[in-house]
Amino acid sequence: MRISSKLLLATALFGLSQMAHAALNVFACEPEYAALVKEIAPEANVYQATTAMQDPHMIQARPSLIAKMRRTDLVVCAGADLEIGWLPMLQLKAANPKVRDHQTGLFFAAEHTNTLDKLDKVDRSMGDVHALGNPHLHFSPQRMLEIADGLTVRLIQLDADHRAQYQANFDAFKIKWNQAKIKWKKLALPLNGKSVIAYHSSFRYLFDWLGIKQVGDLEPKPGLPPTTSHLASLLKVAEQDHVSAIVVSSYQDQRGGEWLSKKANIPVLILPMTIGGDKQSKDLFSLYDSVIAKLLKVMH
Repeated sequence: MRISSKLLLATALFGLSQMAHAALNVFACEPEYAALVKEIAPEANVYQATTAMQDPHMIQARPSLIAKMRRTDLVVCAGADLEIGWLPMLQLKAANPKVRDHQTGLFFAAEHTNTLDKLDKVDRSMGDVHALGNPHLHFSPQRMLEIADGLTVRLIQLDADHRAQYQANFDAFKIKWNQAKIKWKKLALPLNGKSVIAYHSSFRYLFDWLGIKQVGDLEPKPGLPPTTSHLASLLKVAEQDHVSAIVVSSYQDQRGGEWLSKKANIPVLILPMTIGGDKQSKDLFSLYDSVIAKLLKVMH
């Protein structure tokens, strides 16, 4: 059977049309940003590079990650050097020029809002600190909205044919997010003024938003595990500041917190650091729901 030239041309044109409107391939460094992309671009092919049970500072540039980055249109990460130990290696080995350009295929959340705890100078004696500020932005509802706005602009830039869809999805997310933010703030009022000892500055934005005071850190310096002498010094802090809980994230070592808990008779609270950190945290909204509920249960 002969296939007419017109049919071949129509088939080719249809194929080109489908390619032109193919869904974007997005590489998300952390679960929270994979979830945010899905809110605004639910049709996108989103690959999540890490899980809630991994420290996002300490990821290996595995061949599977390189392969995914080689085929991606947009990389979405926290930024502020959170991924400095592994993302540059992925970018180098993937040899995908799109994911090196901050104006097109590389999106750092920290570049679209203001960060807390910026430092003018950083040296090795200070431990694992970030000169560009604390990168764990996703527990600040207002900052996440600003990041979502910037991400929408970027998606439209990369895929202008779907401008209306991206904008409508962002507008819907904004309404739902602002409503949830009011609910969360009201629920969390009893937490205002409470004191905690925590591991690292993982929940810096959460504590800042809810008025919780972190009066001690299980790390003697950022990035260093708790030592016996440092934990002993925290006993005095726990007594003086009426600490309500010892907060540890889902991926952090709990042994130092458990030791201090027994000595100071203060509960250890394990919070999901991101989506997937517990059974309840399936998206950004349920992550916030879960974290606030767990805080209230222990620190009411």
